[in-house]
Amino acid sequence: MPAPAALSALPSADAVPGVGVGTWAWGNRFLWGYDPSQDEALRACFERAVALGLSFFDSADSYGTGRLRGRSETLLGDFCAALPAERRAGLCVATKLAPFPWRLGRRGYRRAFRESRGRLRGKLDLVQMHWSTARYLPWQELPLLNGLADLVEQGEVGALGVSNLGPRRLRQLQAQLAGRGVPLRSLQVQLSLLAPEALAAGGVAEVCRELGLTLIAYSPLALGLLGRAPGAMPAPPAGPRGLLFRRLWPRLQPLLEGIHAIARDRNAEPAAVALNWCRAHGALPIPGLRSVDQAEAAAAALSWRMDDNERLELDALSRRCVNAGARMPANPFLSD
Repeated sequence: MPAPAALSALPSADAVPGVGVGTWAWGNRFLWGYDPSQDEALRACFERAVALGLSFFDSADSYGTGRLRGRSETLLGDFCAALPAERRAGLCVATKLAPFPWRLGRRGYRRAFRESRGRLRGKLDLVQMHWSTARYLPWQELPLLNGLADLVEQGEVGALGVSNLGPRRLRQLQAQLAGRGVPLRSLQVQLSLLAPEALAAGGVAEVCRELGLTLIAYSPLALGLLGRAPGAMPAPPAGPRGLLFRRLWPRLQPLLEGIHAIARDRNAEPAAVALNWCRAHGALPIPGLRSVDQAEAAAAALSWRMDDNERLELDALSRRCVNAGARMPANPFLSD
């Protein structure tokens, strides 16, 4: 079955990536302080992002829990449904299904898939396993992925991706799924100047290039840290993000100064520099966007490309910060 046109928003491994949109904050109270009163601002953000040419949107069935279960998908589905049909068709909407312990066997995702597609109002182009179970239920992973591959074969969804896999597990699963004719399309991992591990020699960025997978970078702004000006720490956000900001801020200054120097030279926002660093390494960054201003800042990153000297300078500053202990927490489910 040919891939739907919407999947053109996912660049091939050898193409220059664009910028996508993450929707983790559209429903998450614990980390992002979501409240339904924000929904109209989120709608305006979505509409502005689409108008500016951002066409890849990523969600998950676990973005929103309790009475807010599936909230991110619901909002994204409603916003997409309000678009003209031609504009809606040009978007690539992805979601991630959590491999909860009770989702077992080849049909373990069927109900979750139907519910997610329903919340997304039928607009679902890429389905992804949200994290690897290799560290705690290794036998659960392949049956679930084979069940999703069945849905691709049946034309229920355009393509299959994974998230939070390391290079060894990625190679294994890609080979097994390709052997049945449904190759993986993408891998999503944390990637930013404060989480550069995917770029190490033999890491997943290298494997994605080799296997022709799109590398999707979540948290490319390190939960907002990389969009801030160097110097005295501004008022930190509330909750767990504030704790992280306080811990990392003193060690970030050389990196933030380097980002701002490039931003001045490029007449750009610091966030655009951090996003273009991901793009320069072949990854599609999906910053979380919640406002029109943030959508405009993300789209502005598409107006220029980072050169090799800028990238190498930031690579060195990133290594220095990470070696000094200024790194983002790793995903606990990331496989090897």
